[in-house]
Amino acid sequence: MRCPKCGSRDDKVIDSRQSRDGSSIRRRRECLRCKYRYTTYEEIERSDLRVIKTNRTHEPFERRKLAASIAKAFEKRSASLLTLEDMVNDIVHELETGGREVPSSVIGARVLEKLREIDEVAYLRYASVYQRFQDVDQFVDAIHTLGRRIKPNALQRELFPPETMKENANVARRSREGAIKNHGRV
Repeated sequence: MRCPKCGSRDDKVIDSRQSRDGSSIRRRRECLRCKYRYTTYEEIERSDLRVIKTNRTHEPFERRKLAASIAKAFEKRSASLLTLEDMVNDIVHELETGGREVPSSVIGARVLEKLREIDEVAYLRYASVYQRFQDVDQFVDAIHTLGRRIKPNALQRELFPPETMKENANVARRSREGAIKNHGRV
């Protein structure tokens, strides 16, 4: 390792720490010649992961693109950056252990799985782009599908709470009954 200040190759490691997810090691170093302190990171060299696009072209996997698309889905939502980073790390790890080439559809499906667990609104935002919703009916169908599933996270509120749906149905029924009883009366 060369010192960024004087270019000397002589240094010593002052401190080593593992990252939160255990995927890299942070090292504080001190140059023995000029006493300048700097930080280096050591991580496993990953194999070149390639994405097979829907039009059958291949391109290198870009973690930055994945993170940007997920961040866009979470825009103006209450998710922390740590949650987003953990989600990206999980997806990348799953993809890397699956092989050297991965279809873009697999990446999209994995993102949707993770989003569904964390935030339903972010899930709908991502799904509307990923699944290319053409009209409002497809959007409504996706919402109803979310409403019917069992919540894995008890802290997340229901998109359509059953009580609200029952109350709305009762109000509609009562108003219909009232209209029938009062039919013809002024």
